[in-house]
Amino acid sequence: MPLKRSTSMSPSNLEIAPATQTWLGSPADRLTAAFWEYECRKVEKRLRSTTYTSVVHSTSANPPPGEHRQSGEFEPSAYTQPFLSFINANPTVFHAVDHVCQRLHSQGFMKLSEREIWSGSLEQGGKYFLERNGSSVVAFVVGSQYKPGNGASVVASHIDALTTRLKPISALSSKVGYVQLGVAPYAGALNGTWFDRDLGIGGRVLVRDSQSGNIQKKLVKLDWPIARIPTLAPHFGASANIASANKETEMVPIIGLDFPGTSEYSQEQGRPSVLGGAGTFAATQPPRLVKAIAGELDIQDYGQIINWELELFDAQAAQLGGLDKEFIFAGRLDDKLCSFSAIEALIASSSHSSHSSLKVVGCFDDEEIGSLLRQGAHSNLLPGTLSRICEAFAEEGNCGANQVAQMYANSFLVSADVSHAVNPNYLSSYLENHSPRLNVGVAIQADPNGHTTTDSVSTAFLQRVADKCGAKLQVFQIRNDSRSGGTVGPMLSSAMGMRAIDAGVPQLSMHSIRATCGDLDPGLGVQLFKGFFDYFEEVDAEFR
Repeated sequence: MPLKRSTSMSPSNLEIAPATQTWLGSPADRLTAAFWEYECRKVEKRLRSTTYTSVVHSTSANPPPGEHRQSGEFEPSAYTQPFLSFINANPTVFHAVDHVCQRLHSQGFMKLSEREIWSGSLEQGGKYFLERNGSSVVAFVVGSQYKPGNGASVVASHIDALTTRLKPISALSSKVGYVQLGVAPYAGALNGTWFDRDLGIGGRVLVRDSQSGNIQKKLVKLDWPIARIPTLAPHFGASANIASANKETEMVPIIGLDFPGTSEYSQEQGRPSVLGGAGTFAATQPPRLVKAIAGELDIQDYGQIINWELELFDAQAAQLGGLDKEFIFAGRLDDKLCSFSAIEALIASSSHSSHSSLKVVGCFDDEEIGSLLRQGAHSNLLPGTLSRICEAFAEEGNCGANQVAQMYANSFLVSADVSHAVNPNYLSSYLENHSPRLNVGVAIQADPNGHTTTDSVSTAFLQRVADKCGAKLQVFQIRNDSRSGGTVGPMLSSAMGMRAIDAGVPQLSMHSIRATCGDLDPGLGVQLFKGFFDYFEEVDAEFR
């Protein structure tokens, strides 16, 4: 079947044309059309050979991506491009949470404020979300038959990622004509993978409104390459070993050239000028960076910039790779990946409002540094939200410790953090039969020493969910001679007493500035998490 040409020769603009239509135009046009027809046929063949069946009961007039009411087939590929767009548009934790909030709002979720009383604001069948610090978000759907003490199906992930943040005073004295930027690693960043990468700058800026005097929070991103951490050529011998590079002195980004006559210099004094006036925040930052940020936010008076939280990020776009485009190459997969899948699963499942339980997703900040801050999973954010929901539906708002404990006991937590996919070049580093693969399904994460919450009961529970929604489960456990990592599961389940399991989407190159997952993996995460929300009550009844 020939392809009908659109205004742009790209896959998204190609349409199937009637078989009688012929191609006109130059040989180059016909060659391009033939190429895209070949590509489309490859994708079609691949999708037909990979069928993922699930039971769906959508009553929505417009079923969510991946769901087809008539055929009952779930298509993980429907989430591939949305995930790529999500990663590319939201390079920092502030952008990611802002995107999630906007996405939820567009799907009928109502925003709540922690500063206000919720009693009288919540109703059965309602959909809600709240954010804390602009870097963590909790969303939930109340079942149409919910009552206090009933359980919750919870998926918790973290939405922060390894990064490199600007120091409070990021302006540095120039060295041999280079403008450099004072930065510090967040968690395990500034490792060897950060050398020779194109780095953008983005984050949150606090701006004082010139009219009201109030402080406004604005998001900014300079997503063209601003900074770079150059390696030393191997010709210099041992000094060029990036594995032993000093993060304070040998991994300082360069952001420009600095010499008399540039905008950095005061012609009269031959030294950097002071932007925003002496004593202002802007005066402690590189002048050209201040101007770039101010220009992006349309700020005329640099003194209006009160403070900022900016970070560096890999400016290379997330993209498909591999011969059949079966990989996703991207930065910040850990753990924008499970956060994306969890939120999309909640949205896709929210039409199933006949449940008597709660459906909850928590995407937390600060997991990579221990989760101990107020926006982290170790805070009161999730338990406080659940207890407030219980109180809002209790008679006369009287929801005591008895009902809250009952709710926790009736609940189940999926701690969703990315897992390690098997690396073909390092097979000896993996435990036999515990080596997850890409584009297969979510991997249960086991650990005998309590680094994960997984046990036999929670594994059997999630397997029943997978059976019902047509998902496949894998399993990962670290070798005895390797160090196991941890995530939000143990701290949340121990604080509330919830049954729990750790399970996440597999990826290669964890904690590298760029990592790899399968092109179907975001959708496979959605499939399992949606199944968990849809079938929680049914499966839970089997384990009473």
